[in-house]
Amino acid sequence: MTQLSTRSTLHRRMSSFVDWIRGGDKDELIIKQSGEIRERIVNQAEKDGLTVRSTPNSGSFAKKTGLRRHLLGDSSVEGQDVDLPFVISPKNEDGVQIDELLGRFARYAATCYPQTKRKPTRSSIQLDFAASKLRYDLVPMLAVPGDDEAQILLRGDGKRRRTSVQKHIEFVTRRNRTSNELPGRVRFNECVRLLKWWREFRQAQARVIEDVPSILLDLLCAHAYDRCSVEETYAGTLARWFDLLAGTVRRRELVAFADFGLNPPASSDALWTVLDPVNADNNIVSQWNSFQIEELGDWLEEGFDVINRAISADHRDDDSESLESLVELFGNPFKHYCEENS
Repeated sequence: MTQLSTRSTLHRRMSSFVDWIRGGDKDELIIKQSGEIRERIVNQAEKDGLTVRSTPNSGSFAKKTGLRRHLLGDSSVEGQDVDLPFVISPKNEDGVQIDELLGRFARYAATCYPQTKRKPTRSSIQLDFAASKLRYDLVPMLAVPGDDEAQILLRGDGKRRRTSVQKHIEFVTRRNRTSNELPGRVRFNECVRLLKWWREFRQAQARVIEDVPSILLDLLCAHAYDRCSVEETYAGTLARWFDLLAGTVRRRELVAFADFGLNPPASSDALWTVLDPVNADNNIVSQWNSFQIEELGDWLEEGFDVINRAISADHRDDDSESLESLVELFGNPFKHYCEENS
C-alpha cells in the first residue's frame, strides 16, 4: 500500500484524537492530590506501627500512557490509573513479620477518606473522587531486603509476587525515549494510548474475554515496537502493529524481553506465554484459555482490516468512509474529537 502522507486528513484526524485522549488538563491536580493522599496514608501506616520505606511513582500516569476519563452515553472509558505504591518494611516496629496489608490499607483509606467511594481489588484499594473525577489505587507492597528496586506484592488471596515498580516504569519509558528521537510526531506511548482506547470498546462487546489488563497491552505494544518501531503516521504504525500482533497471538508465539537480563522458564503448561519483564516466573496470560486467545487474535485481525480500510479510503479522498472506519475502531468519541478545534 502507498505510504500515507503526514498531510492527509486521516493523519490530521488521528493526531487531534491522540491529543484529546491524553487529557493532560488534570496533571497538576493529580500531582497535588497524589501528594496529599501519600501523606495521609503514610501517617496512618506509621501510627499502626509500620515503616514506609518509599512511595515510588507508578501506573499509566507515570508511564505517560494514561487516558482521559470519558463517561458519556454508551462510550465509557474509565481513564488512566494513578497507582500509589507504599513500600513497607517486612517487619513492624515490634519485629513482627507482616503477612497481610490490604485489610490494613482499607482501614487507613476509610479513616482518611470516609466520604470517598472505596473498593478493594486483588492487590489495591481504589479511591474514587467524584468531584475531581479521578481514581487512585493504593498499592501496599513489602520491601525486599538488599534490593531497593524490588517489592513483594501481597494479593488478597494470600499469594505473593515479586515485582519492581521502578523497572516496570523504566521498561516503558526507555521505549518512549527512543521513539522521541525518531522523525515525525508518532511516539510509542501515544500508540499505547490508542490501543488502550481501542481495547475499551472491544471489551464492551467481548464474547469470552473478561479483561485485557494494561500490563498485557504494554507488553504487546513493546513487542510490536521492538520489531516494527513507529512510522510517521499513526494509521501506518497501527496497521503494522495490528498485523504483527495478530500473527503473534494466532501462532501463540512467546512474548519475552531481555531488558533486565531475565530468561524465560524452561517449560510451562500455559497455552500462551507473555512474560513479565521483571519476573520471568510471572506469565501474564497463564490463566487464558484457547477461546480467549482466539478472540484476542480476532480483535487484532479486525483492527488490521479496519485501519487499512481507513487508509484506503483516505487515498481515494473519501473522508466520510475513512471517518466511518475510525469510528468503528475507536468508538463514537472519535467522531467528536478528531478535529483540531474540538
